[in-house]
Amino acid sequence: KKLLKVGGSAIVTAAVKFVGVFIIGFVTAQALSWSFMESVFLGGLLSMSSTMVVLKSYDDLGLKNKPYAGVVFGTLVVEDLIAILLMVLLSAVSQSFAGKELIMNIAKLVFFLILWFLVGIYIIPTLLKKAKEYLSDEILLIVSIGLCFGMVALATSVGFSSALGAFVMGSILAETAESEHIDRIVEPIKNLFGAIFFVSVGMMVAPSVIIEHWGIILLLAVIVIISHIVFAGAGIILTGNGLDNAVHTGFSLAQLGEFGFIIAGVGCTLGVMRDFIYPVIIAVSVITTFTTPFMIKLADPCYNLLNKRLPAKWIDRLPPMNDS
Repeated sequence: KKLLKVGGSAIVTAAVKFVGVFIIGFVTAQALSWSFMESVFLGGLLSMSSTMVVLKSYDDLGLKNKPYAGVVFGTLVVEDLIAILLMVLLSAVSQSFAGKELIMNIAKLVFFLILWFLVGIYIIPTLLKKAKEYLSDEILLIVSIGLCFGMVALATSVGFSSALGAFVMGSILAETAESEHIDRIVEPIKNLFGAIFFVSVGMMVAPSVIIEHWGIILLLAVIVIISHIVFAGAGIILTGNGLDNAVHTGFSLAQLGEFGFIIAGVGCTLGVMRDFIYPVIIAVSVITTFTTPFMIKLADPCYNLLNKRLPAKWIDRLPPMNDS
């Protein structure tokens, strides 16, 4: 429901960004003489921005109520859905090009999404509503985490990633009447695991790999930042949301997200990517994570510069920013 509020802007922006960055990533890998499957995986993983990093940055900078925030968050949700579908397809294609296996994987995903829809719309919201008087903060916290782990177990049992299960249950709970209450009581645990997440990512950075492959790391980091800004901004302009919105959205999404190295991990596990690529992707993610707050702050001066330097006839053709 929240995604529908931003209309088609988030879907178009995510689609344009994914296709554009995928092509750039694929061509770059081919230019580096990587294999075809490595090129496909690189194109897919480079196109993902970080929901966690953007949300945290917006929280810290007090930007969650800005006009462009809704489109940014909506685009991130659509990207997460694209990443989930991409993991399923790449896992099937990299293991076997047999059409039957690919169709079975897609069928399982469709079944899982239908289950997600039915459980999210009818069952869990109804149960939480009827049990509301019995749910203290402690019980609601335990129930919420239990539901999350339950969906994770279901997702992994049918061959999907644990990230898919957790994402699905989060979106289901977001549609319940208790969503704000759950968000508040889960926040301390979210902050704890958020810290663990960033520490664990830092521990996966291998200095020896960075020294050996520093050229590739810097190249990919620059490609991520520039391509995300360009294609996310292009998507916003195509949906008629104005130059201001386009610049702020592009600069906000200029980092490599957690789904990027999840996809890289899948590729290495399946044996279709060489082992050195995973720590390279981790290093790119860390670099672009560090630059994210600075890129968000650069959006205003960049917009002002473009507004002054671009020809007046170009500015006139761009529609004004849509505050809705």
